[in-house]
Amino acid sequence: QVELVDSGGGLVQAGGSMRLSCAASGFTFSNNIMSWHRRTPANVREWVAGMDTGGETNYLDSVKGRFAISRDNGKSTMYLQMNNLQPEDTATYYCQIYYRGMPYWGKGTLVNVSS
Repeated sequence: QVELVDSGGGLVQAGGSMRLSCAASGFTFSNNIMSWHRRTPANVREWVAGMDTGGETNYLDSVKGRFAISRDNGKSTMYLQMNNLQPEDTATYYCQIYYRGMPYWGKGTLVNVSS
């Protein structure tokens, strides 16, 4: 069955960097539509970054220039590189991948940015 395991979260100081990973299994990982989302401590859910089947990327305005989504098909893994993290980036981050028209989600990884 399809499974996504996201990891890489933790505690970081403001200005620091972190890379989240989302390891996929149970299907052929190639040019799937994929994205990262987050849920803040105030329970606000946001789409953060996405990559379409052609590899084009898009970002939430507040993370443009700081975050980068990427994938490694050989490792069946997608990533979110986060630089210059700010306290407002504190959230649980979830990866999402579409497979055969259905969205699949990771269970989330917590990123805590201290000021």
